[in-house]
Amino acid sequence: KLSLLFWCNLTMMEVIVPEQPVVALHGRDATLNCSFSPAVLFNLTDLTVFWQLTDTKRSVHSYREGHDQLADQAESFANRTSLFPSQLGLGNASLLLNRVGVADEGSYTCFVRVQEYGRAALLLQVAASYSKPVVTLEPESNLRPGDEVALTCVAYGGYPQADVIWQDGSGRNLTENITDSVVANEEGLFTMTSVLTVVLEPNSTYSCQLINPLLGEEGYAFVTITGQTIAFPPLALWVTVGLAVCLLVLLIALAAVCRRKIKESCEEARREAEEAKELEEEESKTGQPSHTWPSLYVNPTLCCS
Repeated sequence: KLSLLFWCNLTMMEVIVPEQPVVALHGRDATLNCSFSPAVLFNLTDLTVFWQLTDTKRSVHSYREGHDQLADQAESFANRTSLFPSQLGLGNASLLLNRVGVADEGSYTCFVRVQEYGRAALLLQVAASYSKPVVTLEPESNLRPGDEVALTCVAYGGYPQADVIWQDGSGRNLTENITDSVVANEEGLFTMTSVLTVVLEPNSTYSCQLINPLLGEEGYAFVTITGQTIAFPPLALWVTVGLAVCLLVLLIALAAVCRRKIKESCEEARREAEEAKELEEEESKTGQPSHTWPSLYVNPTLCCS
């Protein structure tokens, strides 16, 4: 291990790193630039370069006595770091970090010692592009003007958290009415979900814009709610009306059939009554009954004229 207490007694040497954060793409390689200017010519065996995480002091990469010294390297950086050996003699102590992940984000300190000692820290930020956002509508059907609906905008696989802006068709900012949520996957990349709640208006357009603050990338998605989407009255009402009409027609037809049957029964009963009366009159004239007939009574209220 390097003895930093011993280094503090050495004359300070200027070590230069970028002032602005280094932005690395997730899954790609990144170079953390670090340069120094020794006062005299030196041999590589006299050079020591040490990279470590500023906050946790974990070793990222170490070089001394002309070779890489990785016994104390943090496991998460194993087989992912290297210097530029051919440029060390020119004052280039930059670190190449392969396959950058979200967990690599943070502050890195570059230590350099020849006869003098110097150090400087830089900030590494990780970025990943989001997928194209998609907007969905809930509910999707049987909508009426004045209904409250939820518009959901979703994008996947990005980093860091995106800024979300909602607008209506006239460009009015609706962001104050949204609810955002962020879920990280096993790689630390985010799924962004933004929900906008609005009162439905016919032929209205809503747009969702996602902005990656590190990459400056913007993604858009639109949804237009037309008169075809808004069902007024809803389909269920038309079905109810149709069933009611069918039932009414059926009742009218049934009533007509019953009336015809009752009328036919009344006419038949009337004929039988008239025949019985004629027979009675004939018997009264002859004094001899020809047949025995049951007494018949026709209720005039049941007979139709």
